[in-house]
Amino acid sequence: MTTQPFPVSEIVASRRPHRKDAARNYDALLAAAREAFAEHGAEASLEDIARRAGVGIGTLYRNFPTRRHLFESVYADEVNTLCRVAEEVADREPWDALTAWLDRFAGYIVTKRAVREALNDESEIFAACRDSMLGAGGPLFERAQRAGEARTDMDFVDLLRMVSGITATTFDDDAQRDRVLSVALDGVRAAR
Repeated sequence: MTTQPFPVSEIVASRRPHRKDAARNYDALLAAAREAFAEHGAEASLEDIARRAGVGIGTLYRNFPTRRHLFESVYADEVNTLCRVAEEVADREPWDALTAWLDRFAGYIVTKRAVREALNDESEIFAACRDSMLGAGGPLFERAQRAGEARTDMDFVDLLRMVSGITATTFDDDAQRDRVLSVALDGVRAAR
C-alpha cells in the first residue's frame, strides 16, 4: 500500500487549525456535524451542531463560514478516515483487509448521503475525495483479486456501487445491515 498522501489528506490538513484549542473545537464541530447530518440530513440546524460541540455559533462560523464549507469539511474528513483505514488494514490477509475497509465504507455512506446533495460533482473537494477513495480502497480490492479471494469479473467501482446501494436502504439495526452486507460480500468472494 502506498504511503504517499492522498489528495483529500492535503485538503483536510490545510483546513484544520494549528492551535490546539482551535483544533479541538474544529474536531468537535466536525464530530457534532457528522452526528447531526446522520440524524437529520442536510437540513440539520447549525445551532444544534454548535451546541452538540459545546461551542458558540460564532466558533462554528469562524471555522466554517458557510453551510457548504461545513458539508465539504465533514465529507473530506470522512474520506480521509477511509484512506487512513486502508493504510491501517493493508497488512492483513487480502480478503480481511478488503472487508474491514468496506465495513468502514458502509458507515461512511450514512454521512455521504446527508452531505452529498450539497456538493457538486465537479467541485474540487468531490474530485479529491473520489480520487482518494479509489486510491485507498482500489488496491485492497485488486490485491484480493490477485490472491484469488475476490471475483475478477467486476471492478472496484462495481463493488462500491453495490455496497452503497445496500447501505442506502433502511435497516432495523446495524446488526441487520451487517448481515445483509455479509451475504452480498459472499457473492463477491471468489468460488473456492
